[in-house]
Amino acid sequence: MVIPFVNWRGLATLYLKEVRRFFKVQLQTVWAPAITTLLFLAIFTVALGRGGRTVMGGIPFNDFLAPGLIVMGMIQNAFANSSSSILIGKIQGTIIDSLMPPLSSGELLISYVAGALTRGWLVGIAVWMFMLAWPDVHVAIRHPLAILYYGSMGAIMLGLLGVLTGIWAEKFDHAAAVTNFVVQPLSLLSGTFYTVDRLSGPWQAISHANPFFYIIDGFRYGFIGVSDGPLLPGALLLLAINILLWALCYTALRKGWKLKA
Repeated sequence: MVIPFVNWRGLATLYLKEVRRFFKVQLQTVWAPAITTLLFLAIFTVALGRGGRTVMGGIPFNDFLAPGLIVMGMIQNAFANSSSSILIGKIQGTIIDSLMPPLSSGELLISYVAGALTRGWLVGIAVWMFMLAWPDVHVAIRHPLAILYYGSMGAIMLGLLGVLTGIWAEKFDHAAAVTNFVVQPLSLLSGTFYTVDRLSGPWQAISHANPFFYIIDGFRYGFIGVSDGPLLPGALLLLAINILLWALCYTALRKGWKLKA
């Protein structure tokens, strides 16, 4: 059979494989991260959200905190999905099952990133649904396009970073190092738990250089209608980073870097 232009059947098959892979253990891959995120909410609302504390000109702290936690859970799990998928395939020797079919490098990359994006949104929706019933927390949607754009761009960015990590890593310690020394620090120091305008000048500049800040700030804007930084430059920066990461991932897959003997 001649496959014209795009192998839609093969692309869809690999995507469904990625989704089924994490959905078979959804207690670990969806619900456990959601509960962990809610624990952050519980701790910080008890420690800092009592007494009517407000930020950014009158926004209740709990309402400020909740959207950032949602998207933080989304991006961290998007990274975990794509990185673990490729790394496990390499270690178990099953990566050949993805490389041998008539799929182009672009089709492989779309499938892996789409799987990561799906898991990220499932975690985000699960956390959001729990927060709807959380006392003293309001997560009503004001700007759905902002939520969709920044949430998706963040999950895609971390999905692409996960693909690069999975290709580069030779053992689980390597992937864990990226998680512990890159993903988690950038997530926690991105303005999720505080407003950047309260930082001194140098620290504000460092925060604005962190792309995770724009993911969380833009996503939060979709809920509270107020941003802590410039929205349009942040949106363009995320787009540029994703294009760069896409090019790096595509080149690595096309050349078979650390994938083919």
